[in-house]
Amino acid sequence: MSTSYDHVIVGGGMTADAAAKAIHETTPDATILIISADVDAPYTRPALSKKLWIDPDYTESDNDLGTVAESGADLRLRTLVESIDRDARTVTTSDGDTVGYGRLLLATGGSPTALDLPDDDRVLYFRTAADYRRLRELAGSGRHVAVVGGSYIGTEIAAALAQNDTRVTLVFPDDVLGASLLPAPIASVLDRTFEEARVELARGRRVESGTADDSGLHLVLDDGSALDADAVVVGLGISPDDGLASDAGLDVDDGIVVDETLRTSDPLVFAAGDVASYPDAILGRRRVEHVDNAKSQGAAVGRIMAGSDEVYDHTPYYYSKVFDISYEAVGTLDTSLETVLDDKGEGRAVAYYLGDEGVEGVLLWNVEGARDAAREVVRDCTPGDVELAGRI
Repeated sequence: MSTSYDHVIVGGGMTADAAAKAIHETTPDATILIISADVDAPYTRPALSKKLWIDPDYTESDNDLGTVAESGADLRLRTLVESIDRDARTVTTSDGDTVGYGRLLLATGGSPTALDLPDDDRVLYFRTAADYRRLRELAGSGRHVAVVGGSYIGTEIAAALAQNDTRVTLVFPDDVLGASLLPAPIASVLDRTFEEARVELARGRRVESGTADDSGLHLVLDDGSALDADAVVVGLGISPDDGLASDAGLDVDDGIVVDETLRTSDPLVFAAGDVASYPDAILGRRRVEHVDNAKSQGAAVGRIMAGSDEVYDHTPYYYSKVFDISYEAVGTLDTSLETVLDDKGEGRAVAYYLGDEGVEGVLLWNVEGARDAAREVVRDCTPGDVELAGRI
């Protein structure tokens, strides 16, 4: 063993940043090591598909989280952790180093869903700051970019590109953009907004395969039609990177299973962020891939690792912004559930998603300052609460 730290954090995202800062604030003398496969120090991930494209005064330098300066952590980039020895309390890295830990945090995030597309630097599975920089090189000047996926990341990237002199085709399986998440009247607004921005909508389509040559990328859709583009961006969600935990004998189930203190089945090993399956205080066990959870869970697990006796009882929200539309949500958005739509006028609305146990999710469409109220509705409303209009 060449080195040892009080706290070792595996992963270099926003969860790792928040955890390192919380550890340092709680126990300033503690030693911290962050081991990251990324080529960049921790940064604000949501800005990669939003703010960096639409705010000319906001730069990648502004997007850096200042992790090392504010936490005192050592940071190793371009490094994978290949194994964990829980008995020896060590991790072994891809460069052959063995590092000891007092407490270990797995903030490994996830890997983007891949398609049957060529291994080509014009095909991006959008996830990192390096992906953002590469897409900047491929976009603009009227070039054509095909974006695959009609959920959060796909719609955000399509909107960002369309506002930066790029011809965009958005490929998604719904007949109306957002129809699987949003009530029909709201989905129609989203669909129309993209049309008016001259985004070409390949509705009801999936990508089957693709090829590449000097002229560009050539996609084959599930109806046999062809789509040619200068670049392809895939935004179809992620799968949790829980293999390291599984190999170490920790409990996994669509993510690393943790308790309310974010501990795994080993009390000295913790997990947080996109990879953690945790017991939400309102919604029950789940895994959340959004920034509020990454930051809140990261800060909580850092304090707990440093000795706090708290539990993680925050129910996160998530948000998106495309063109002049912004929306937030708490819980589950799924239009296979019964929905109640409360139209507030002037392009504002609240939608409630009803399940067997009551309200399972709340959508705040162009409605600000109502996250806590949405949490209260999800927590308190039972199946008998039929008068939802006006609750928020």
